[in-house]
Amino acid sequence: MSSDSKFLSRVLRHEPELIAIQLDPQGWVSVDDLLRRLKKVGHGMSREQLREIVETNDKRRFTLSADGRRIRAAQGHSVDVDLGLTPLVPPEFLYHGTAAQNLDAIFETGLNPGRRRQVHLSPEPETANRVGQRHGKPTVLRVEASKMHADGFVFTCSDNGVWLTDSVPAAYLGFGVML
Repeated sequence: MSSDSKFLSRVLRHEPELIAIQLDPQGWVSVDDLLRRLKKVGHGMSREQLREIVETNDKRRFTLSADGRRIRAAQGHSVDVDLGLTPLVPPEFLYHGTAAQNLDAIFETGLNPGRRRQVHLSPEPETANRVGQRHGKPTVLRVEASKMHADGFVFTCSDNGVWLTDSVPAAYLGFGVML
């Protein structure tokens, strides 16, 4: 991920105050305002460069509005936003990638969002494995998503295909497939 993309992710997910922007309640900010503020703090880019970051980001972390006038992070916020995502019925299983050293704590307390607003889950184990690699020796956990949903847990799916839920109790966790 380029340094511009990393900085954009930091601003739109965690620290909009770094460049003195205000996200609306759904996490959107005007592209024009964002570009002005980025330039002011030494991270200037053109509208075309911004669009390229959005279109080429490997995890599709950013969403442009249909008219191209607003932008937001697709998910992963630590700031208070409501992405306005519609609750959905999840697939039977979802997956979560983590490092092996986290397993004892996870099987004791479940998956919790930590600094983020919600737990992030992948629709396939391969993606979860890539996520887990960022944290050490990866382990893929299988989440019994349809059972959770039947038990009243709410799931949404972000613009970039990441499934979100508030927490995953340990009772719904098992080991994913071996990759």
